[in-house]
Amino acid sequence: MMKNEFTLTAEFNTSADKIYKAYLSTQGHTLMTGSPAKVDGKTNGDFTAWDGYIWGTFLELEENKRITQAWRTGEFPEEAPDSRVEILLAETNGKTKLTLVHTNIPAGQEDSYKKGWEDFYFKPMREFFGE
Repeated sequence: MMKNEFTLTAEFNTSADKIYKAYLSTQGHTLMTGSPAKVDGKTNGDFTAWDGYIWGTFLELEENKRITQAWRTGEFPEEAPDSRVEILLAETNGKTKLTLVHTNIPAGQEDSYKKGWEDFYFKPMREFFGE
């Protein structure tokens, strides 16, 4: 595994459908993370999250199963290409396992984004969807 990528998994007490719909809507994303987002939840649609700190484009969408994004933050060097985020959803018995694969991260920034996903996505999502 290259140093500038990581995979995280988390389980949520909700359906894949609810996570998918929340992630892909302005209101849902804002409520789910507790921070302003603007989301055009279709292929080639743009998004911003965390009040503009994160932005990018939806590359591929597979309903209730997969979301792939070109993703970057204000901390990326200007010349750095977009990183790629792939979110995989697998529902079993009313719970959903979310696997997040974040690749092509600028060198030296992986640990901060790994912690960021936990603190600014998974933690508020657990509260939003119920532990």
